[in-house]
Amino acid sequence: MIKKILVAQDGSVYAKSALEYGIWLSGRFEASLAAIHVVDIVSLEGPFLHDLSGSLGFEPYLNFSSKMKDVLDVKGKDILSSFEEECKKAGVEYETALAYGIVPNEICSRANLSDLVILGRRGINARFEYGMLGSTTESVLRKSPKPVLVVPEGFTEPKNPLLAYDGSPSSSRAMHYAAEWSKTLSLPLTVITVGGEGDALLKGAQDYIKPYGVKAKVVMLKNEPPVEIERYYRENGHDLLFMGTSHHSKIVEMVLGSTTEHVMRTVTGPFFLAR
Repeated sequence: MIKKILVAQDGSVYAKSALEYGIWLSGRFEASLAAIHVVDIVSLEGPFLHDLSGSLGFEPYLNFSSKMKDVLDVKGKDILSSFEEECKKAGVEYETALAYGIVPNEICSRANLSDLVILGRRGINARFEYGMLGSTTESVLRKSPKPVLVVPEGFTEPKNPLLAYDGSPSSSRAMHYAAEWSKTLSLPLTVITVGGEGDALLKGAQDYIKPYGVKAKVVMLKNEPPVEIERYYRENGHDLLFMGTSHHSKIVEMVLGSTTEHVMRTVTGPFFLAR
């Protein structure tokens, strides 16, 4: 059960959406929120500052990185202060942390003390990043020890969740979360599997979900998993996707492999990834 939710905050519109999803889920699961803002040490200590200082005509040793750190500290504290204000308005229990380090690493480290990580599909530098996933988001998806909910730019309360199930351990964990969420949020749940031993997998999924009292629909699809999952999601009005990461499954390519950008163009709603 989800009782503590970590929400990554960087001041972007995507981070605002992450907070809105966090507040919504905290009310449904009676969970607390924890915000983390990371001051990126790469921007303070990397060659970028040396190149910048040289182009501006002064030496890189004139305490420039220290002054930059002070500026980023103030910005981070302002971001966390806004988070606190929103939590107070919503009556949500919260805590905040200002961290220093490599952004994805710090988020994943803090995730060990939470049950769920929420972050935006892209971050504050979205306009400079190629593709549909930000580099920080993709790194967190790869490294997080806990489930991750990736959210779009704006908040919309999900009404029609979809579970992509392939029988792998991580997919089974995703099914557990999907059943828990559907029960808690009073939502129906559609379960799809692609090819292989589809009938047996769907029968197992039905048997697992039945005790939750959730209205479930199971569907077997053919062809390639990424194509079929995104098509079914789009054509049937789904707005929340649950999946697991299995290195033995083609489904994982949707998130962490070569088809990431292709899938994210169509799977536009929140995306829950279980490990």
